[in-house]
Amino acid sequence: MYPWSLEFKGRLETHTFESHILRENVLRDPYQRPLWVYLPPGYDEEPERRYPTIYMLLGLTGQLDMWRNRSPFRKHPVELADELFANPDIPPCILVWVDCWTSYGGSQYLDSPAVGRYHTYLCDEIVPWIDEHYRTLSAREHRGISGKSSGGYGAFISSVLRPDLWGAFATHSGDALFEYYQLLFPQVVRALRDHYEGSYELFWHDFRSRVAFTKESDAALLEVWCMAACYSADEDGTIHLPFHPATGELRPEIWERWLAYDPVRLVAKHAHTFRTMQAIYIDAGRADQYYLDLGAEALRRELQGIGVTDIFFELFDGTHIGIEYRYPFSWEYLAKRLA
Repeated sequence: MYPWSLEFKGRLETHTFESHILRENVLRDPYQRPLWVYLPPGYDEEPERRYPTIYMLLGLTGQLDMWRNRSPFRKHPVELADELFANPDIPPCILVWVDCWTSYGGSQYLDSPAVGRYHTYLCDEIVPWIDEHYRTLSAREHRGISGKSSGGYGAFISSVLRPDLWGAFATHSGDALFEYYQLLFPQVVRALRDHYEGSYELFWHDFRSRVAFTKESDAALLEVWCMAACYSADEDGTIHLPFHPATGELRPEIWERWLAYDPVRLVAKHAHTFRTMQAIYIDAGRADQYYLDLGAEALRRELQGIGVTDIFFELFDGTHIGIEYRYPFSWEYLAKRLA
């Protein structure tokens, strides 16, 4: 009856995964990472049965234990998963909750010389380990990936980079149509000018010396630097901003490196991958603060342009915040296609 007294029908197993891939990451972030696995009701009672899997990715600044944060009068995502898969009309799935946090806030689920090899960590360490230790259906057609915001981007880009592994993806308000990143650039320029003598090094020194996000400019500064570390870092780890830090003028050669990772621009280049997917789910709030509803619409149009019309698409009344209640919609959609 009450949120804290819910009785689980399935169960959540928690692990500490020691990654060889992340051991040498340049930021010296932990290479021992939490890993959660949700097992649906009946998993123990049917020892011969094998299950589809859905991997869950967090947005920027997300750490794994945040999946159990509770909004007022609501179930948190792990409880929502248990509620969904307790329904006998929903094909049961194993859910895998992956942590790819970094001290820059995230990784965009890419390999980067300035951050670490988080794409390889996810695809070449976590996926094989799950298939070895749990009764999964290990073919691409039975494995999906989902997330919100940067996690939604991670679901998309993982499907593009490793079509041998992922047969379905869901993106809730995922990064797309990178033109809207540019709305952050003037905020960064002013913050660097007014508070940090034009220096990102001074920002990071200040940010790490106090309670995080207690200054209005923290979010934009962190987000843009993290994106630059993921999209436009040289092999030696040098990070390049896509604009001049004193004026905000675009640096075309660097901005093009960002655009090369834009989902909207990647669709046509990977048309075969999308045409052979089991399921594609896209949604966003109509009042998304980052205009990711417009990115979602652009992504849908690109997919339709290559002939992919079997897409779940919805713009709902909401913003970028407090939309955890949307996850069961994508889980149900993916589960029915992956089963």
